[in-house]
Amino acid sequence: MSERRKLTIDANEAVTSVAHRTNEVIAIYPITPASPMGEFADQWSAEGRKNLWGVVPEVMEMQSEGGAAGAVHGALQAGSLTTTFTASQGLLLMVPNLYKIAGELNPFVLHVAARTVATHALSIFGDHSDVMACRQTGFALLAAGSVQEAHDFAAIAQAATLESRVPFLHFFDGFRTSHEIAKVEELTDDDLRNLLSEAAIKAHRERALTPDRPVLRGTAQNPDTFFQAREACNPFYLACPEKVQKAMDLFAGITGRAYRLFDYIGHPEAERVVVLMGSGAEVAHEAVEWLVGRGEKVGLLKVRLYRPWDAAAFLGALPPTVRGIAVLDRTKEPGALGDPLYLDVVTTLAEARIEGRLPLAAEPRVVAGRYGLSSKEFTPAMVKAVLDNLAQEKPRNHFTIGIVDDVTHLSLPYDHELDIEPDDVRRCVFFGLGSDGTVGANKNSIKIIGEETENYAQGYFVYDSKKAGAITISHLRFGPRTIRSSYLIRQANFVACHQTEFLDKYEMAELAAPGGIFLLNSPHSPETVWDSLPREVQEQIIAKGLKLYVIDAYAVAREAGLGVRINTIMQVCFFAISGVLPREEAIAKIKEAIEKTYGKRGKVVIEQNFAAVDAALAHLHEVRVPATATATRHRPPIVSEEAPEIVQRVSAVMLANKGDLLPVSAFPVDGTWPTGTTQWEKRNIALEIPIWDPKVCIQCNQCVFVCPHAALRAKVYEPEQLAAAPASFLSMDYKAGEFKGMKYTLQVAPEDCTGCTLCVNICPAKDRTNPRRKAINMEPQREHRERERENYRFFLDLPEVDRTKVTRLDTKGSQFLQPLFEYSGACAGCGETPYIKLLTQLYGDRLLVANATGCSSIYGANLPTTPYTKNRDGRGPAWSNSLFEDNAEFGFGFRLAVDAHARLAGELLQRLAGAVGDDLVTALLNADQSDEAGLAAQRERVAALKARLATLGDADARRLELVADYLVKKSVWLVGGDGWAYDIGFGGLDHVLAQRRDINILVLDTEVYSNTGGQASKATPLGAAAKFAMAGKEVGKKDLGLLAMSYGHVYVARVAFGSKYNQTVEAIREAESYPGPSLVIAYSHCIAHGYDLQFGVDQQRLAVDSGIWPLYRFDPRRVASGQPPLKLDSGAAKVPVSEYMKNEARFRMVEKQNPQRFRQLMAEAQRDVTRRVAIYEQLSHLTVPSTTPAADAAKGDEPAEQ
Repeated sequence: MSERRKLTIDANEAVTSVAHRTNEVIAIYPITPASPMGEFADQWSAEGRKNLWGVVPEVMEMQSEGGAAGAVHGALQAGSLTTTFTASQGLLLMVPNLYKIAGELNPFVLHVAARTVATHALSIFGDHSDVMACRQTGFALLAAGSVQEAHDFAAIAQAATLESRVPFLHFFDGFRTSHEIAKVEELTDDDLRNLLSEAAIKAHRERALTPDRPVLRGTAQNPDTFFQAREACNPFYLACPEKVQKAMDLFAGITGRAYRLFDYIGHPEAERVVVLMGSGAEVAHEAVEWLVGRGEKVGLLKVRLYRPWDAAAFLGALPPTVRGIAVLDRTKEPGALGDPLYLDVVTTLAEARIEGRLPLAAEPRVVAGRYGLSSKEFTPAMVKAVLDNLAQEKPRNHFTIGIVDDVTHLSLPYDHELDIEPDDVRRCVFFGLGSDGTVGANKNSIKIIGEETENYAQGYFVYDSKKAGAITISHLRFGPRTIRSSYLIRQANFVACHQTEFLDKYEMAELAAPGGIFLLNSPHSPETVWDSLPREVQEQIIAKGLKLYVIDAYAVAREAGLGVRINTIMQVCFFAISGVLPREEAIAKIKEAIEKTYGKRGKVVIEQNFAAVDAALAHLHEVRVPATATATRHRPPIVSEEAPEIVQRVSAVMLANKGDLLPVSAFPVDGTWPTGTTQWEKRNIALEIPIWDPKVCIQCNQCVFVCPHAALRAKVYEPEQLAAAPASFLSMDYKAGEFKGMKYTLQVAPEDCTGCTLCVNICPAKDRTNPRRKAINMEPQREHRERERENYRFFLDLPEVDRTKVTRLDTKGSQFLQPLFEYSGACAGCGETPYIKLLTQLYGDRLLVANATGCSSIYGANLPTTPYTKNRDGRGPAWSNSLFEDNAEFGFGFRLAVDAHARLAGELLQRLAGAVGDDLVTALLNADQSDEAGLAAQRERVAALKARLATLGDADARRLELVADYLVKKSVWLVGGDGWAYDIGFGGLDHVLAQRRDINILVLDTEVYSNTGGQASKATPLGAAAKFAMAGKEVGKKDLGLLAMSYGHVYVARVAFGSKYNQTVEAIREAESYPGPSLVIAYSHCIAHGYDLQFGVDQQRLAVDSGIWPLYRFDPRRVASGQPPLKLDSGAAKVPVSEYMKNEARFRMVEKQNPQRFRQLMAEAQRDVTRRVAIYEQLSHLTVPSTTPAADAAKGDEPAEQ
């Protein structure tokens, strides 16, 4: 038998390791946090890895989780060993098929990274609300609590389902387990072969649907038989728990790791026992052992097999001395008598008592608790509080733990200071910035420690659901025994701050244990860094006796050619200071990891990282810590005192990374939040910002247009407004005629800019005396921050331009309009947000947005701050997100409601015409609202109407007051990515397009599922590598625009702002003005494409010039004037497709893996582009007969159907 390897991996990889080797068909669809399981499966199959039977599993991405479940069901019925992976809403989409799969007794294991189901808000983090929604489907539910258990239970579930014919849902906590990296013992192929029954596999094969042995399944049954037939499966469920235990016993014989359906841990004569499952059980395990060691008679019952529930096994696992049981559920079922696990425990005990089979000295008191929703921290201190509650004469029931409930007062208090971690476990915390490489480096560090030493290791990484640029916190532990601490570190031996700006925001030193180490990345020298620290940080360092080390990692990275990637440098410093490994050995291992990680990127990248490693130690310095604090500077407030009350009271606490402390009363009851709060965040993440040089500027406003975060803005204003301007405020005379005599300023928001450099790269104006200098130039942010902060404050106070006077709504004119989408959490250089920003500039004061789940919903509404904002009149975009799959239908509901309100307003207005005045009624009902002047006039009429209504006592007047604002035109837009529009939401999108309602759709096409990590969609181009298509996509991109054109009545446009700014503006304006459905498909460069996004505009231009992305507008209104409805806005291809492809890693990866195959794909891509452009060219000359009633009447024909 082969020797088992010790690996340091996360649960997603641990589970896939088993699933890939024990199945033949794997149908997948991406959803956080389960996506990596599909990614591993796809990657391994692309690499040719074989399963236990010597076959490479077939991995197929479907269009939705429902589609994946359907494919699984079909494959099972056809006799294949089949699996899939999912979570949360994705699992719920599978539920109808789960009933079918279970009803037909198909052996199958579904692996679930358990995640919160969206309710008042979306959360990508973990709890059991999704799996608990499946407990009625007939699936067995098997809960793993650690990475090792997830690996083991994947195998046990596979064995048990084959033996029992009951399908299994194997689940483990999303993020807390799925993404935790730990040292595990890997099961060998021989282990798996010994565990799986060939006879059971043979029986599954023999049940396959085949014309060689034809049978029929899936009948329709009537009331006379359905009930009886449904009961026929009972023996299989009654036998299932025993078969699971047998699989566990066989597994123990093979590996030495023993599990039971219910595992008891604790004192043999425990009087108080806590019952729970998942990662929380590991925390309770640690806490109970600690408490028992201090003389407490307490215990823990870990639930392994939750369905089918084995009452006898549960009762048999309890110590007979138990007097009190606390059942903890990681889900919430509003309105129920109790949460699911609690109800099962109470029912088990009650039935046993009634039937006289209770094996306990007395029936214990049972209390219910709820914990850990959305990965809320669950610690040993909370376990102790739960057990202490049981010791009370009248313990609290139906409590919560881990929060402060000051509304319904359900929460238990607990000791926040209790820390039971042993001294021989080393604990390290690293604060980094999304995309600075901190998390990747720490994952490498954990692997080095776990696989190169005898230490056990654990790594867990905290990041919110924002895009690149958000804070990341890495928690690393290593020690001599299995680490069960499934909670965040509170006292660290080593704390590293990788971004000096964090010193002003987060209390990092408070996590350091006395005598620990604090490593700081700072531009300051060892001699000056102490005085740069806020006084609060100095005082903590002194009080705790911390050793302080400093390095200017960005300087080292720049010298090595790594840009802002400081991960390797900080990793070297960690190993050098911590002493975890001998220094030379650690550096050698780091270099090995570099070669493995960056090998695909070429020798230059490897050598750059090697240079950074070698230079790091020379730039690392220990700082002498004075005896007393010397700083006069204090940490600034998290938000300005000018911020609204809810921002200061709630958002600021979350921004300080202390949201766990907020009580229930702090939150809106229904998920409603104010807009316009990103303006108070001030992230300060840019190292350099664009500084304007008026002497060079040509006032084109292109830089403003491309700014992804609305952090660069232009204004025109009267000269007298400069009277109170700061001395450093820059302005120039406006050059064009429409605002003659006015002043022009281009101003950066220094603390909101992300430093992406898009603006500088596209600036066409160059200094004649120094061509390398442009009208805007990147300069160090810290040097300009104070001055530009004051300038920006003054800039914002300048009057906004009169919208009715912006007569040229082109690239330049549109950028004078106030953006009502600002400072989002999108990636630096994002290719999506300029379109959204433009949409709000044009229509934000009357805009309703239905946003599909994805990147745009996360950077658009991820707390603690919201980027959609209001103008000075209090108007702005109203935004909401429903789900991923239903956004078209959701937004269509907006349109139906808005139209219903408008109809009601019109009806009431006519009823009240005599009272409010016929002239006003006529003007309101017949208003031309096609431009800003018309809208302004209509708003004035509505104001006059409300004034008159206020004088009336009529009930209809009160009703009209409620809907009068709907007499002003509202703009409804559906916004989402290609994963929504091309795949999971296409059915709904198609249905909405088929209607003739005035609804607009903006598809932000990144050609991958960007939000879940870059998986392939039907928008992914031919030849590109993406997750779920690692070998390169073999099928060309779906032509969504051409499909929409086929209806004939849909406005369709394809745009790429980087190629033609004006065409983008014109397309959005035409879409808005079109009285039916409109679809705008927007090319959106993305980090998933694999290049520096500062070149995003250049790559957009290449996409158009190569024919990859033809620009066009299809406007059905042209038909009436005899013109072709399709207008091509881009000419013939100017460069080959290869010129576009060579710049992006997603294509180069395929070339590196298989050059010959890539050449074939590239040739096919070129042919595909040539063919598609030819089709568009032909269509652009095609005229069609008008079918409008007016045209038909002119011909004397009957109206025909279009």
